[in-house]
Amino acid sequence: MSDEMVEAAWAALARQGARLKAARIDSLFAADARRFARFSREGAGLLLDISKNRIDEEALAALLALAKGAMLEEARGRMFSGERINVTEHRAVLHVALRAGNDAGLVVDGHDVLPDVRAVKARVEAFAEQVRSGAWRGFTGKPIRHVVNIGIGGSDLGPRMAAAALSPHLADDLALHYVANVDGADLAGVLDRVAAEETLFIVASKTFTTQETMANAASARAWLRDQGAEEADVAKHFVAVSTNAQAVAAFGISAENMFPFWDWVGGRFSLWSAIGLSLAIGLGSEGFEALLSGAREMDGHFLEAPLAENLPVLLALTEIWNRNIEGHRARAVVPYDERLALLPAYLQQLEMESNGKRLGLDGEEALHATAPVVWGGAGTNGQHAYFQHLHQGTDVVPVDFIAAIAPDHGLAGHHRLLMANLFAQGEALMRGRASPDGNPHRAFPGNRPSTAILMDRLTPERLGALLALYEHKVFCLGVLWGVPSFDQWGVELGKELAGSLLKGTGVPSGLLGWYNSRARQEDKL
Repeated sequence: MSDEMVEAAWAALARQGARLKAARIDSLFAADARRFARFSREGAGLLLDISKNRIDEEALAALLALAKGAMLEEARGRMFSGERINVTEHRAVLHVALRAGNDAGLVVDGHDVLPDVRAVKARVEAFAEQVRSGAWRGFTGKPIRHVVNIGIGGSDLGPRMAAAALSPHLADDLALHYVANVDGADLAGVLDRVAAEETLFIVASKTFTTQETMANAASARAWLRDQGAEEADVAKHFVAVSTNAQAVAAFGISAENMFPFWDWVGGRFSLWSAIGLSLAIGLGSEGFEALLSGAREMDGHFLEAPLAENLPVLLALTEIWNRNIEGHRARAVVPYDERLALLPAYLQQLEMESNGKRLGLDGEEALHATAPVVWGGAGTNGQHAYFQHLHQGTDVVPVDFIAAIAPDHGLAGHHRLLMANLFAQGEALMRGRASPDGNPHRAFPGNRPSTAILMDRLTPERLGALLALYEHKVFCLGVLWGVPSFDQWGVELGKELAGSLLKGTGVPSGLLGWYNSRARQEDKL
């Protein structure tokens, strides 16, 4: 379809927005007893409910027409077939290959990548079993009881979030720890809680040159030596997830303990690769495979379901409506599950690093506003903090509510209270309330959109499906906005300047000069 026709689809969508400008979501419900059924779908063990957004069937039809016009289905096929859709880096985008079935094949540039994927996965699972069984031992002969993942960004956020989410499924006799911040307080806080002779460090860096990761790894290595380990013992306590074999060997990690991944795996999409080594250790092979299988089920749904029934597509189109038609600049993610408290931060990177772009694929200014600010936190805690802003603030912020139908604990009454709050907040945002006593400060405007995503239980399978849902949503939005979702050039400049300042070659600003002067004074104390 031509650019003119795509813009015509956007124009038609804008007309739908103008038509519904004065509509209220609660009135749409009142006019249609079947609204929930019309605007909710199930797939891969998840329920998606978009009924509390200010759309009707005519508006949804216009959104679907935009997806058709932007040739979303064709773009989806190109990703799954291994084409180099990461055009700014000339790479394929194949995180879906990391969870493909054993009978699948995927040829990229004449090479089937899936045997390589399976080989690395088998090595990951075999090593994980060595650690879990106690066969892998530290320098005094004791088994490993602490696993410390040292990474940052996608090498940290995904495994850290998933480990917290799946905590009931982790081995009881192993503790997983995550270090990312170059602030020494992060690493020091972990080292204070572990014993060197029982600790395994996973250094996760594709290039093995990431400033923060390598600084933390070097300090952990020095700490290990200070605790009595010899130089030869480093290999017993450090493994690497990387592609830089030379740098890994120079650090003291043996080649058989380096787990590779590929340039077609973006960091924020890498949870399913060897970056998930800590999860494989914590969950075991069966649990890790369950996580992958849940994502694989969502992959199949995304690839096969018609657009009007397709959860990632509908979730993306809802964001198009709220961001581009209604003009909302932010979205809150509120999981009503304490174990998913880190999910908003994970999605913040996934969405804002992927689609926080001002240029389109052609290098010209994007024609439409792109990724909104993503933020949030666990319910019900948020109700006593930022929900004031959601209900009565000057900016309307759409909300994603996420929850499991059944808990994994036996505390009577807690889950019903939790879920009652989730449903009540969605209703309150939608309905609002006139002041009960004439006090305008007690009035709520309502008509504020929200989306709900529910699953039966928070299991490895369902978490895998949930994360894949958002991954594919990001892909869809990139196609609809026409932006390159799979690069992250915006993170480079700060790194370069930090490196030059450390070498003394950067130009100091006034603030840096003040800091250096004050730091020298502190050093003398």
